[in-house]
Amino acid sequence: MLTKRIIPCLDIKNGRTVKGINFLNLKDAGDPLELAKFYAKNGADELVFLDISATEEKRRTIAKLVLDISAHIDIPFTVGGGINSAEDVGILLNNGADKVSVNSSAVKNPQLISELANKFGRQCIVVAIDAKQMHGEWKVHLVGGKVSTDINLFDWAKEVEYRGAGEVLFTSMDHDGSKKGFANEALAKLNRALSIPVIASGGAGCTEHFTDAFLKGNADATLAASVFHLKEIKIPNLKKKLVEKGIPMRVNL
Repeated sequence: MLTKRIIPCLDIKNGRTVKGINFLNLKDAGDPLELAKFYAKNGADELVFLDISATEEKRRTIAKLVLDISAHIDIPFTVGGGINSAEDVGILLNNGADKVSVNSSAVKNPQLISELANKFGRQCIVVAIDAKQMHGEWKVHLVGGKVSTDINLFDWAKEVEYRGAGEVLFTSMDHDGSKKGFANEALAKLNRALSIPVIASGGAGCTEHFTDAFLKGNADATLAASVFHLKEIKIPNLKKKLVEKGIPMRVNL
């Protein structure tokens, strides 16, 4: 079995790390550079940086902050927010990102996924999908969850894999910030439908939630923010407990 991954997420707005509930009521969660350095030294397998207002504000991701963070960490680093072209991706990769995450721009122009995968390699293309249940069906949302669509989560996930995505980052808007657990049923269905890795996001509140995401949702990686930022869960302790449950983890001896 492949090693599972624990990934802290830095949602960035106006140069600061923020965190909300169900994508709303954002509060300051600290300095992104200091958090990134802390996580790199304390067991995180990867780091995700999302410039959450870039798309809404119609601007590129803050490349200088990406450069500053990449200079201080030694773990894989995924960056998203405001990516609309191969040029945008090139800038981020040149500033130290290992992978990029596209979301709204991919929905609006699915061919962008193929273009980026062909130019940079599918291993560095992550497609983030924000979705919530509407009338019993998971629907994709855009622009930081502010714009709803009629696109089905599972149909879209299969299409992004077909077009060249290397990973899918699935965030349940219903679970985001709730600390009530991940959307494990939807996660399991995604993993059955796809052959590429699925990263689970939205809902982490305790160690058992991570265990369930791996064992019930069959996630390849779990992403969380507030429980790590507030030090409610420490990654080394989390990994130790996951290993005790038989979940393969990279653990620093």
